[in-house]
Amino acid sequence: MTVTLITGANKGIGYETAKQLLERGHDVWIGARDAGRGEKAAAELGARFVQLDVTDDASVAAALASIDAAEGRLDVLVHNAGVLDTTLDGPTALRSFDTNAVGIVRVTEAALPLLRRSESPHVVTVSSSAGSFWAVTHPERPEYTLPIALYAASKAAATMLTVQYAKAHPGIRFNALEPGTTATDMTASFGIGRSPEESAAVVVALATLGPDGPTGTLQDENGPLPF
Repeated sequence: MTVTLITGANKGIGYETAKQLLERGHDVWIGARDAGRGEKAAAELGARFVQLDVTDDASVAAALASIDAAEGRLDVLVHNAGVLDTTLDGPTALRSFDTNAVGIVRVTEAALPLLRRSESPHVVTVSSSAGSFWAVTHPERPEYTLPIALYAASKAAATMLTVQYAKAHPGIRFNALEPGTTATDMTASFGIGRSPEESAAVVVALATLGPDGPTGTLQDENGPLPF
């Protein structure tokens, strides 16, 4: 059985990704900062829960230690936890990057020993085309006018981290993805987006690639995207 950890999985795309991977036979661990919400989501889905705050080193270490004790390995890691705030100031910048980029480093570094014990380890980062230099410099693209500077910049960092991890660890597949504009609580103020179920299918497709699948890429449902 494939052992999978999804961060920020108590709602939205993370929740639907957990649901779909469970349907495919994965042993899914729902990581969530809020224990009450995480436990509720895990109970609804029939998944396992582990308290995991990607901005807290001790929380991350404890979460991966729990999975290690129970499973002895990790096959798939999905970096889904994220924040989106349109305020542009120092504290918001620190929060955005700490969650959307630094959190990836914290969790990946803690997970690497477990991933190395997998026969087919894969790390998937839910990034965004809003962080694509190509997309945000083309006026015909919707990303061109979105007022989300910190989110875009932190997602650009998330994608670059994916590429750098892929280069540093060739035995582990690292890929980032653009799930599609999705109607979640993060995007409610924009009034746009498709269902989390549809976007989760993009995450699932990348998370279930075979061992010969690509690494170091940014993809959407149609394939590789320009950086």
